[in-house]
Amino acid sequence: MSELSGKRVFVTGSGAGIGKAIAALFIERGASVVVSDRDEAAAASAATEIGAAGVANCDVTDESAVQEAISAAVAILGGLDVLVNNAGIEISSPLSQQSTDSFDHIYAVNVRGPFVAMKAAIGHLVESKGNVVNIASVAGVGGSPLLGSYCATKAALIQLTRVAAVEMRPAGVRVNAVCPGFADTSMVERLVPDFEAATQVPFGDLVAAKQGRLGTPQDIAEVCAFLASDRASWITGSHYILDGGLTASLV
Repeated sequence: MSELSGKRVFVTGSGAGIGKAIAALFIERGASVVVSDRDEAAAASAATEIGAAGVANCDVTDESAVQEAISAAVAILGGLDVLVNNAGIEISSPLSQQSTDSFDHIYAVNVRGPFVAMKAAIGHLVESKGNVVNIASVAGVGGSPLLGSYCATKAALIQLTRVAAVEMRPAGVRVNAVCPGFADTSMVERLVPDFEAATQVPFGDLVAAKQGRLGTPQDIAEVCAFLASDRASWITGSHYILDGGLTASLV
C-alpha cells in the first residue's frame, strides 16, 4: 500500500511504543517521517531501525524546543503534511493524594504539548492543506480510578482537537484524534500493579472481560494512517475510539 506516498510527517514521542509504530507504518505506506523524542538515544535508534528521514528531538513541555524541532523537520522534509501528537505521560494516583506539581506536569505534556506543536506547525499545514492526528485516549471519554488527571488531560485534548478542526477547516487543514483503550505498551504495563490493587481483579481478567484483548501499537497506527491519508478527506473534528467495546459496554 502507498496511501501515504509523498506525505511529509513529524511524529512526537516516536522513539518507542505507539509513536514508533505510527512512524514505522507511515514509512511503510510511503511517507517520509521525522521522528522526535525527549530520549535522544531512543529516537536515534528508532530512526535507524525504521528508515526515518531524520530526527528532530524535543521535550514537548518546552515551547521553543518544539518550535525548533518542527522547523528542523520542515527543513529535512521540504515541508509538512502531517503532524502526529503522540507524546504523552500517565500518572497513577488518587486525586486527593496527587501533588499540584504532578498535575501541572501531566497537563504540560498531554495538553499544552499538542497545543504548542499545532501552533508551531499550522503555517506549514495550511500551505500543504495537511492534517493533525492527536493521540488521546478512552480515558478522555470516561472516568477511571487512579487516572483522574490523565482522564482530564485526554478529555481536554479531545476538545482541543474539535475546536482546532472547526477553526482550521476554512484553511483546508483537518484535525482528528485517536482514543485507544488498554494497549500493549510500557505505559499500560506500569499501571498494572496499581489497577490490580484498586480493583482486586487480575489485570488480564479485566482486559479480557472489558475489551477482549490488549490493543497493539499497530492497531492504533492503522487508524492514524487512515486519518492522515486522503481517504479521510471529509473527516475532521472526530475522535476515533479503539477499545474492543470497552466504552460501549454497561457490564
